[in-house]
Amino acid sequence: MGFNIAQKIISSHLVSGEMVKGKEIGLKIDQTLTQDATGTMAYLQFEAMGVARVKTERSVAYIDHNTLQTGFENADDHRFIGSVAKKHGIWFSRPGNGICHQVHLERFGKPGKTLIGSDSHTPTAGGLGMLAIGAGGLDAAVAMGGGAYYITMPEVLKINLSGKLSDWVSAKDVILYILKKLSVKGGVGKILEYGGEGIKSLSVPERATITNMGAELGATTSVFPADDITLEFLKAQGRAEDFVELLADNDAVYDGQLDIELGELIPLAACPHSPDNVKSLSEIGEIKIDQVCIGSCTNSSYRDLMIVSKVLKGKTVHPDVDLSIAPGSKQVFNMLAANGALADLIGAGARILESTCGPCIGMGQSPGSRGVSLRTFNRNFEGRSGTKDAQVYLLSPEIAVVSALTGKLTDPRTLGTMPVIEQPKAFLHNDNMVTSPADESLAASLEIQRGPNIKPFPINSPLPDDIKACVVLKVGDNITTDHIAPAGAKVLPLRSNIPAISEFCFTPCDPLFPERAKQAKSGLIIGGTNYGQGSSREHAALCPLYLGIKAIICVSFARIHRQNLINNGIIPLVFKNAADYEKIEQGVSLELNGIKQAIKENLPIFINNPESGEKYELLCELSERGRKILLAGGLLNSVKS
Repeated sequence: MGFNIAQKIISSHLVSGEMVKGKEIGLKIDQTLTQDATGTMAYLQFEAMGVARVKTERSVAYIDHNTLQTGFENADDHRFIGSVAKKHGIWFSRPGNGICHQVHLERFGKPGKTLIGSDSHTPTAGGLGMLAIGAGGLDAAVAMGGGAYYITMPEVLKINLSGKLSDWVSAKDVILYILKKLSVKGGVGKILEYGGEGIKSLSVPERATITNMGAELGATTSVFPADDITLEFLKAQGRAEDFVELLADNDAVYDGQLDIELGELIPLAACPHSPDNVKSLSEIGEIKIDQVCIGSCTNSSYRDLMIVSKVLKGKTVHPDVDLSIAPGSKQVFNMLAANGALADLIGAGARILESTCGPCIGMGQSPGSRGVSLRTFNRNFEGRSGTKDAQVYLLSPEIAVVSALTGKLTDPRTLGTMPVIEQPKAFLHNDNMVTSPADESLAASLEIQRGPNIKPFPINSPLPDDIKACVVLKVGDNITTDHIAPAGAKVLPLRSNIPAISEFCFTPCDPLFPERAKQAKSGLIIGGTNYGQGSSREHAALCPLYLGIKAIICVSFARIHRQNLINNGIIPLVFKNAADYEKIEQGVSLELNGIKQAIKENLPIFINNPESGEKYELLCELSERGRKILLAGGLLNSVKS
């Protein structure tokens, strides 16, 4: 029996465990990436481990999230990250060089290698044939220190593509179609592996758009083969030596298959407020729009923005529409400037933003009250844009740019034949905005620069014998990390200051939560299905930890957030009977008697309600390693011991 692509990469990087579905495996990690919204905390954790030099083949620190400098905080964090990178052997991508996933795809990703990043959209590099996985900052720190990265061996679902996309239908429509079919929970516990004749018509940037939004499915990662298309892209990037062919064996076995005929797809959009709320444009209708934002790590490639420039050339953006465009990297920005496309964008009335995440994480360009915003991004959670009542739709650059001209949601197929965009034979690559680390002989003498906004991260204590605590919050299904640790220009600069950012914890759900949790001093949270979906931000575990949360009890968890809770010593518990979720109300005091022994010996876990006399059975599926981490009070305590 042959191997699929995912199995080939896993088997060549396996350091512990066996490739048995549902069992824990440890992987050797070749590359890591961080970004500045998660990087400060990751590097504080790396320092706490006491490792002098990273042990990966390549680790890169990107500055791409917190670039709006309205105070000293972001600039100080950037200086801290740059000094850590210089000292500890990490490459440093300076502000303005581009979005981490776009730049990594262009300049550093290698087929067949493993990559983890402290950002949930790290699977973007799967478009290049990498096994690229989003993780918490502490997992990235451990990998940089030479430790393995542990996951549960996933199922591998084959997405079999045939045919070719029609004019004005794009890679974004492919992943939106999959989200419509599978939902935001449909990829949990799975790797999505793409194959079939249809992949030959998709360039690496188009493939990367698809793997990028696999994160919205809850998938462990997504991956394409490394084939002639991949080689062509790497040659154009001046990196042909990084190519390794990586194809599934002819007799490879999968755990399921989804067949998609590309020629049958039509333009789609994800409606507010979830990436899987996908409808056709005819179902939505020609709604009036207020804003269009084109960019993000999903759709900011040279190919995407050349389509936009071709449509805008010689035209003017509708007077009722605000159009902003953010090239994904300095490379893309330079090439648009060199070939005149940038002039076409500016001439049409587009507002050109720097090469950063920007509006995608609420860092600028927030819509007006109840504004309708069309975005080529990957998430449209309520309030993520910075405007709580905004109506955000996710769609392709093709739909976005045509709609910007008409002032209403418009099917781009009305324009007739689509412009042909050829991939350049040679991309313009200039890595002068990437700073190399200091020579190891000089590193010891370098000083880390810390601003006053950088505070120590909370470290948990070992698991107590019993937990008695109040339910300080009860929430519903599909709670995102944006609910738990909000993004936006007001909050993001506090990412290196857990005491300060904790004041915003869960405030989109309940503005009184932080104060109530502090008064309780020891608390529990009750949640529904898919708790913690979305961003990999570790702050969604660190803030509850700082506020005294001991355990989260849910119907089900999202993968990355569950691991972040374990890494920080917060117990992730699941109702054995999902109906018990309805029986527990906010404000009740509960008891987890003997919880330490139950975790240590893998015994049944019960939570008692002393007022009613009821008890509910809970599950906490852990590997032996996971139990040790929780008993120690978190991964950092466990690693140091």
